[in-house]
Amino acid sequence: MQMRNSTPGATHMILQKSIPHNPLAENKLPGIAPLQMADWLQPDEAFAGQMAEREALLAAARDQVLQLDPAAFPAAQELLQLVLDHRYGGARDQVTRPDGVTVSLDWQDPLATLGQICQEDFCILERHEDSREHVLTGAVLCFPASWTLREKFMRPLIGIHHTVDSYDGNIAARVQRLFDGVQVGRPLWRFNALWYQAPDLHAPRLENAPRDDSHADDAPYMRSEQQVILRLPKTRAVIFSIHTYMVHKQDVMAQWGSVSAAR
Repeated sequence: MQMRNSTPGATHMILQKSIPHNPLAENKLPGIAPLQMADWLQPDEAFAGQMAEREALLAAARDQVLQLDPAAFPAAQELLQLVLDHRYGGARDQVTRPDGVTVSLDWQDPLATLGQICQEDFCILERHEDSREHVLTGAVLCFPASWTLREKFMRPLIGIHHTVDSYDGNIAARVQRLFDGVQVGRPLWRFNALWYQAPDLHAPRLENAPRDDSHADDAPYMRSEQQVILRLPKTRAVIFSIHTYMVHKQDVMAQWGSVSAAR
């Protein structure tokens, strides 16, 4: 893992050397596959660097990276409990992360606590009886890729994705069926991948801002997200977790071959 320390918002060099899935393979929407629960929340070589960046963002720009509807507080606490049971042996007071840092657990601030103990970002989506879609009711999102949490907060799925050209009515219906159908203990996953000119992990973009059209094959960095969908057993909220990989092009090619060969 390569890392260069700097302040939040500056250009960062927190890179992995590999990606566990082939980011060059074609992955049409929604591109969903089953995931073993044991494979969720796996730390990698960039853990320490990414966690330091997450802590800096939560301290300096909390309102940009964390939003929670008060009604979603029970789901946020249930998610924290699930993560602790799954990753930290059921701890309830404090944990020691893989990088050796000890974190005290704040059950009254569950999303911020999650942001300090896991490499992943977490989104909470809930569907109420009067809603046709799941709505984004909470998130700790330190590493957005060309979207902004405050704009998407409390929007339904189609409202979150309305700027994505390929997210048409057919895809929206299929994604909603996935969110309706995902079962407790049987998570689903997909990945995305795009070339980037800069390795910034925190890369928000407002909806009315100009689009970045520089994502060509000659860009030096590959950003790929492992996105997992799972259901909480008590609140029945759906969790969308995001593990971000940022890898230099030469390492992507060394691991997975040429762009043309993979496509």
